[in-house]
This record gives sequence, structure tokens and C-alpha cells, in this order.
Amino acid sequence: MSEPPASDLTARGLDPVAVDAALRRLARADEAPWLHREVARRMAERLAIIRLQPAQLIDWWSWLGAGAELLADAYPAARRIAVEPTPALRSRSESALRAPWWSTRRWTSPAPIVLGEGDELPRGTQLVWANMMLHAVVDPPALFARWERALAVDGFVMFSCLGPGTLRELRALYGRLGWPMPTPNFIDMHDLGDMLVQAGFADPVMDQETITLQWPSTQALLDELRSLGCNASPLRAGGLRTPRWQRRLLRELESLAGADGRPALAFEVAYGHAFRAAPRLRGGEETTVSLDDMRAMVRGRRAGPVS
Repeated sequence: MSEPPASDLTARGLDPVAVDAALRRLARADEAPWLHREVARRMAERLAIIRLQPAQLIDWWSWLGAGAELLADAYPAARRIAVEPTPALRSRSESALRAPWWSTRRWTSPAPIVLGEGDELPRGTQLVWANMMLHAVVDPPALFARWERALAVDGFVMFSCLGPGTLRELRALYGRLGWPMPTPNFIDMHDLGDMLVQAGFADPVMDQETITLQWPSTQALLDELRSLGCNASPLRAGGLRTPRWQRRLLRELESLAGADGRPALAFEVAYGHAFRAAPRLRGGEETTVSLDDMRAMVRGRRAGPVS
């Protein structure tokens, strides 16, 4: 992941070096984080509202997104393309997507393809699926534009990510103690909707829910947070923390416990989907339109009302 200018880092509040370190560590985990798997399940339930049956789909950050099996079940005949941000995650995805010899899915759909994030994307895709990864992207508008170029007209993007209400209790605790911020900035869902429109998408639909997790102990809470990634804020404390500081953190986290003595934290999850609109042709301007897009516009005109 290339490092953007310092001004962009300040605006987004996200350090790509820290994100890369977290991705390398998460690639060594036995499985994707539980929260990612749960959000993928909830997001897959929303596929029922989309009538389009994709012939080809892209699963962005597939292994950590934990949606590969859900997508295979929803669209058993679709060609699946997984896109991974690091070589280690690409290897994990290749192993996970390799169907065993007894699987009937080997004979009902093309073999999945795994690409690196910097590879050229195939055009004409009907679905881009991205579960729980946009909050780790420094430049979401640029990524939305890339997805828009990969999608066919009337294809759609569906994603989820953490919103600004995530870990609000932890941020309040750190603020009270005068410590640097424990999280990067999370983007509001309305801003994500605006970014989609600017990238050329139509009819964006955004909503959110709050998932509150409880743990039996403060140590279990810290272990869970570590399994989700790391603090990638450029304003985080520099250097390593001491065991003494960690013991104080564990004591302070006890203030997050409810009546049952179990500490809890809230995670705001934003969901979004939008369709790729047909390009608009305006007279007097030089415009380049692909053959597939031109065919889609012609079909749309033929399907319109007859005067």
C-alpha cells in the first residue's frame, strides 16, 4: 500500500503503514475475525432484495471479509474473483477458494480467480462485494471510482464497514485519561453515500446498525480488539507501551462493565449498496463509451415508454 501525502493522512486519520502491519498479522490467524463473519452473514441476507443474478462478481479483501462461501451459495453459477491486499492474504484466499475434489461446486461454477489489489480488474462485473474493509482504506473515493470502472452498467456494489459510533466508549475513556486516540477516524455513512454518487453510482442506499459485544474479562476484550486489527491512527502513541501501562489500561477498562460485571463495547456497522449508472452523453463533448455500455444504453432506450 503506497503512502499518501501527509495532508491526506491527517484528513482521513489513517496510517497505511499500521494497516499493512495489521494485515500481515491477521493473515496468520486461523480464521477471519468473528465480527467480520457475522457482518458478512447479515450483509448476505440483503442480497435477496437485488433481482440481478451476477454472472461475474468481485469479492474485495475476500479472506478477511469472510463472504466467499456466502457468495458461492447465493450465486453458485457465477465466476468469482477474489482481490487481496497482500501476498499472504492472496495465498490464504487461494487455499480457501480451492474446492475439494468431492465438492459439487467444482462442476457448477468456474474456478475462482485470486488477484492482487494492484492487478488490473476485469470489466463487465455485475457485483463488487466488500465486507468490513472500507474503514481500512485511506482513499475511499478512489476505490469507489475503480469499482465503478470494473462494473457493467446496472451492476451493483455492496459493502459494509465500521462507522463513527464504533468504540465510542473506548474513545471516551482515552479522552478522559488524556491519552492519544485509540482509533482512526471512521467515515459517516452519509459521506460514503456522497462519495458513491461522485464516483458515478446511482441510487445509493445507506443504513447502519450498532452491534454491542460483551466479554467475560477486560483481557478477553483486548484480545478480541487485537483480532480485529490495530489502532491505525496517525495520532496514536508512538513506541511500545510498558507492562505497567497495560495493567493500568486493564483496570480502567473495568469501568466499561455493566451490572453483570462484563465489559462491553459498541461497533457501528454501516451498510451500503448502489448501482452503476449508464454514462450520460452530452452534445458538443468528446465522449468515450465502451461497446458494452453503448449496448446497455440502447437497451434502456428501447425498454422506455413509447410516445
